[in-house]
Amino acid sequence: MDKEKMTQENSMPGDDGLALDDEQRVKVLSPGMLVAKRFFRNKLAMAGLIILITMFVFSFVGGVVSPYRETQVFRVTEEFWKDYAGAAINTNWIFETREGAELSNAARQRFILVSTKGGGAFEADGQMLQAEERGLCFVLYENAPVATVMTLKGKSSFRPAEGFEVTEEMKAAFQKAVEAGEDGFELDGTAYSVTQSGREMTISSSEEIGMATKKVFNTPASDQEIGYEVQLAALEALAQAEATGEDQKTFTVDNKEYMLSAAANTSGMEIFADGELIGTISDLLVSSQTKGNFLSLNFKEEVEKAIAEKTDTFTAENSSGEEETYQLLSRNTQYVIRNRKNTIVNATYQSPSYAHPLGTDGNGMDMLTRLMYGGRISLLIGFVVILIETLIGIVIGGLSGYFGGWTDTALMRIVDVVICIPAMPLYIIIGAVMDYYQVDPRIRIYLLCVILGLLGWPGIARMVRGQILSLREQEFMIAAEATGVRISRRIFRHLIPNVIPQLIVIATMGLGDVILTEATLSFLGLGVKFPFASWGNIVNAVNDAYVLTNYWFVWIPAGFLILITVLGFNFVGDGLRDAFDPKMKR
Repeated sequence: MDKEKMTQENSMPGDDGLALDDEQRVKVLSPGMLVAKRFFRNKLAMAGLIILITMFVFSFVGGVVSPYRETQVFRVTEEFWKDYAGAAINTNWIFETREGAELSNAARQRFILVSTKGGGAFEADGQMLQAEERGLCFVLYENAPVATVMTLKGKSSFRPAEGFEVTEEMKAAFQKAVEAGEDGFELDGTAYSVTQSGREMTISSSEEIGMATKKVFNTPASDQEIGYEVQLAALEALAQAEATGEDQKTFTVDNKEYMLSAAANTSGMEIFADGELIGTISDLLVSSQTKGNFLSLNFKEEVEKAIAEKTDTFTAENSSGEEETYQLLSRNTQYVIRNRKNTIVNATYQSPSYAHPLGTDGNGMDMLTRLMYGGRISLLIGFVVILIETLIGIVIGGLSGYFGGWTDTALMRIVDVVICIPAMPLYIIIGAVMDYYQVDPRIRIYLLCVILGLLGWPGIARMVRGQILSLREQEFMIAAEATGVRISRRIFRHLIPNVIPQLIVIATMGLGDVILTEATLSFLGLGVKFPFASWGNIVNAVNDAYVLTNYWFVWIPAGFLILITVLGFNFVGDGLRDAFDPKMKR
């Protein structure tokens, strides 16, 4: 007891009663352990390290365990109103030609001008035509000159056209028409027209080739047609019915009897043959918005009924013969008919849900998965760029600092030139060139790393040069030179390792700058391109003000990840700087 008490009394404070020759000696920490001890005591540095570890796990492990792929597009089935047909009161001329006859586009255009004058003769493409108004239509005739007549002192001389003979009956009929002031006559079932040019008159045979009307004929089936003669006779019968106020009218074509009957609840007329509906006549033109889609008579009648009753919706048979509800919209003097369609579309801008915790983007891709893969790109670009910058900076700075003289001057002028290069305009030019040549998005990522690395090394080179200028005069370098160590070994084996602490600090803090630069370029459309994701091109969605204000989940998470990642690198960089500083307290 006395011996133990004496030992405690003779021990120094803080010595814990242990002598230097005891087995439990006080361990002296190595420089590396001192740096680590200082670093781990820094709370901000530890917070930054935790952030970075979390980001790496989120990006590299999260992408592996995610059930979705980076470019997987999700689709949903949506029901919406789609334009199905259009309707309007027809104001254009509809032409119908007899079998075997032709009517050129030029003739149709010339007829439109003649129709405003009530008809008459006109010429188109060397073809002489005559338009005769007949009730609800104009009948078109082709005039072929058969003879010319010159009248002098009351006597007429006839000069027949080649291959034609002027008979006495024709001369008599011509004289009678002229004396009566008529512009035509009929002989043996053939109509002839008379036109005068100066003192000369021309007799032309008129052959009926077609008609023009503003009435619309509809048929029950796409392969069913209403013949020319039936249409013409139906229009004549309709004109008579409108004049007398009749709801029904019969007419005969080729010894076959037809009947016109007013359609229920519409202004149109139905055409029956032997009691069977073969078509309708209407003022309303209903046309499909889809090429090749035939609209049934029932549908067109329901459209006309809905317009007359001014209803917003109506029910009619679709092309499959099934009842379907349609929507009727009025646009000035025209109408648009819409029907419901089930369409598979991209699930764009879906709100966060169990399946998609952060919703979907404008392409229908899972936002959380895109953020994971985007973190890989952003972090990898940061490390690759810093690696390129560090390697170039070490080589240029090491050679410049060690050799000095003209070598130092030349290399530092190169550094000055690179620093003076305007980075952002250069990025814009290179981005435009890559867009023009449609560079593959994957190759674009590699080129982006190279470009950022080639423009970012001057700062590291200057720091390395300044450190080596100081270190090369130290005793250990004199000893290395005296022992005959080659120059490359002196620089990269003895000098550069002494600059490593400063390099680590600069590289760590520079990672955040590189990630911000990449995010800025991608936001401007100059960086990583679709379909690959980076945090920068994800935030690019805020270029649309509507997305910015309505879909926060598209851009806020990516912006938040950029923020905390850059903060994490800055915290770690500050912690390393403080840890490597020998003047810092333990």
